[in-house]
Amino acid sequence: MRAALSILGLVIVFALVLTQMKKQVLTVSKAPAASAASSAQTAPAAVRQQLQEAARQAAQRASDAQP
Repeated sequence: MRAALSILGLVIVFALVLTQMKKQVLTVSKAPAASAASSAQTAPAAVRQQLQEAARQAAQRASDAQP
């Protein structure tokens, strides 16, 4: 009985995961291709900005740590 309930629970969880995956795939496939292209062009700029901010914070912490 315990094994049957465990298998039933796994099947239910598997069905829920598949349902959510299907919804997500449908949502992603409906997205316009133009917005994906524009976000791909701005991604390097965003990464560059994050790296510059991280470098600035690291320099600030290093200068604060020195006596």
